[in-house]
Amino acid sequence: MPTTNNIFQPSVKPAKAKGFTTLSMPELYDTSFPLLEPVIKDLLYPGFYILAGAPKTGKSFLMAQLAYHVAQGRELWKLPVNKSSVLYLALEDKFYRLQQRLVRMFDMDVADKLHMAVSANDLYNGLEEQLADFINKYPDVRLIIIDTLQKIRNSHDEKINYARDYNVGVKLKEIADKYNICLLVVHHTRKQQAEDSFEMISGSNGLFGAADGAMVLRKDSRINDKALLEIVGRDQPDQVLTLRFSRTRCLWNLEKSVRTSWQAPPDPIITAVASLVNAENPHWQSTAQTIIDTLGLNSVIKHTALSRKIKTHEQQLLDLYGITFNRDKINNQRMIFLDYEPQKQAA
Repeated sequence: MPTTNNIFQPSVKPAKAKGFTTLSMPELYDTSFPLLEPVIKDLLYPGFYILAGAPKTGKSFLMAQLAYHVAQGRELWKLPVNKSSVLYLALEDKFYRLQQRLVRMFDMDVADKLHMAVSANDLYNGLEEQLADFINKYPDVRLIIIDTLQKIRNSHDEKINYARDYNVGVKLKEIADKYNICLLVVHHTRKQQAEDSFEMISGSNGLFGAADGAMVLRKDSRINDKALLEIVGRDQPDQVLTLRFSRTRCLWNLEKSVRTSWQAPPDPIITAVASLVNAENPHWQSTAQTIIDTLGLNSVIKHTALSRKIKTHEQQLLDLYGITFNRDKINNQRMIFLDYEPQKQAA
């Protein structure tokens, strides 16, 4: 699935009214948005993410494990992984310590697409330019890990302040959105306990409010090998993973997973459209009216609405049925193209 540095690509030029960039409702429905391709399904997607936990609870081992699996394209905790280049900014480490940690975790099984650095500029003094340079050199990068947030904040960010925290989060989200990457930032939790784990993220709620997703790693005690990884996000189910740390290999292993199972029910018209293509008939090309006639939907939907219906359910069409959708004009006719590509279907 192609990626793009643009948040959206409107098919018409948006109108500007009093400084606002606006889209009418029909224009919004006709706008092409990048399809959502996970980095790790149900765990990490393009956007700004936080991983928070108390000091010395195994956060850096977890980050190295995530980075390695994405760079290898190897399944993690039974979750599908899309292979890509990874940048791991281990800003509290030295290269020697990284070497020893990775050898212990993965022995000589190296990941060519995993790149590491132990220093970086701060968020307001050149970090984005450094990241842009790396992305230009490795355009397939999908995951950048910053360990830790404190290392890229400047001295003005020391005092807890909602507006300041939110602005830091917005800046990180802008970078993630601009380059269509998952920017995963490691942070600490407060010592004070809270009923909601995400209220324990250090600082104000501003950072969490700006994030697309967050994970909190919690242990009952520092010497306990078992931990809970609580996960929330805009593009995935809320879930709690029970993990156990292997002191031999320094890897986090999954023991149990509990997640919300609700998802939007399949749209009946999209289900009908999906029936047009399959492994035996992997390609369909026709007008919207031909699709309506073929499926007997004349009393249900008009051809202008059908094209928009498919467009706005493009993600569902891909995730549930492994079908990609495109539109183009051929000989003055607006054509719809449906292709069966199960390798792109959500697992």
